[in-house]
Amino acid sequence: MAGKAGKPENRHVTEKIGVVGAGIVGLAVARELAAARGAEVTVLEKEGRVGAHQTGHNSGVVHAGIYYPPGSLKARLCREGVALLKEYCAAHDLPYHEVGKLVVASTHAERPLLNALAERARANGVPGIAELDALALREVEPHAVGVGAVHSPHTAICDFPAVAARLAQDVAELGGSVRTGHPVRAIRERSGKVEVLAGRRRFAFDRLVVCAGLGTDAVAGMTGAAGDVRIVPFRGEFYALRGAARDLVRGLIYPVPDPRYPFLGVHLTRQIGGGVLVGPNAVLALAYEGYKRRNFRNFRQILGWPGTLRMARAHWRTGLKEVYGSLAKSAFLKGARRYVPELTAADLERAPGGVRAQAVARDGRLVDDFVVDVHGQVVLVRNAPSPAATSSLAIARHIAGIVPALVR
Repeated sequence: MAGKAGKPENRHVTEKIGVVGAGIVGLAVARELAAARGAEVTVLEKEGRVGAHQTGHNSGVVHAGIYYPPGSLKARLCREGVALLKEYCAAHDLPYHEVGKLVVASTHAERPLLNALAERARANGVPGIAELDALALREVEPHAVGVGAVHSPHTAICDFPAVAARLAQDVAELGGSVRTGHPVRAIRERSGKVEVLAGRRRFAFDRLVVCAGLGTDAVAGMTGAAGDVRIVPFRGEFYALRGAARDLVRGLIYPVPDPRYPFLGVHLTRQIGGGVLVGPNAVLALAYEGYKRRNFRNFRQILGWPGTLRMARAHWRTGLKEVYGSLAKSAFLKGARRYVPELTAADLERAPGGVRAQAVARDGRLVDDFVVDVHGQVVLVRNAPSPAATSSLAIARHIAGIVPALVR
């Protein structure tokens, strides 16, 4: 059950497990380990609050599983995660609204990709998938245009920071703790234990699970497991519709994705509370927390990874297009008007953006699926890309099954 987290009957703590990172994935993992294994769980978070980075800087979309290769871990965990998240939000009276998504083909050349997307969605078990012509798509979104669309009526939106806060409460109710303001400074495995220096305190755990998102490489380096993939941050910038322009979008309007990239392109997203976001783009950031353009704090580490330059050489044309979109409001407007032509420049205002932790392999390949490694007593979540928030409760079950059992 994904609902209320109750203490297991005859609960006896047999192990102490640390979790690094109080984003939605780390908190879901901590809750699962406490509830399913009866572990005493401590979550270590460097920021002063939970959900401070990717969890608190996304568009709030609960993805239905349309895009992902059938049979992939991402596809399976997304579909499982949607069901668990919907149940969890209902159990805790958290907002969850099935506003529906249109993936719109704006040209006839995109129709084959759109048809393939519909088949992929059905193979993944996404309910209610319908292929619409130009007239039928306007019955769903009256102000949208295109030559055809795939409609996913059960795609939803929710408040992921509120979910993260509730998960943190669950951890506490299960006897664990969430320690904000505790940046991890050192990790050492010794005598079957994992010793962690976080903030000014020293902890000893039987197992450690790292769900550090943008900080994954730094924490992995402390364990001596640098790995063959590294996090390369991409800044996603948004505009928001203002005033009456918000009424031009009922739900979610997305472009047909380019299969070469894990990014979905500029789209229009209704949010909990009634706002509508336009974006994001995807611009290479030179700081792991590079929310602002002029932050170059980690450029040596990011550009020093061979995969970064190999990726840039392969995709420089797309990269320049994304940089132009970052600098020119007109580029965002053009992307949005492709699907909702009534929009004007006056309808768009800057909105807070986010940074995506994108894993890149040494050969420059953008890693698109979840990657979890075990290094001694440490489990490293090396890549948890979108739809990680959607899939968080299912990811937690998956990771709980990977964490080595403690032998007394």
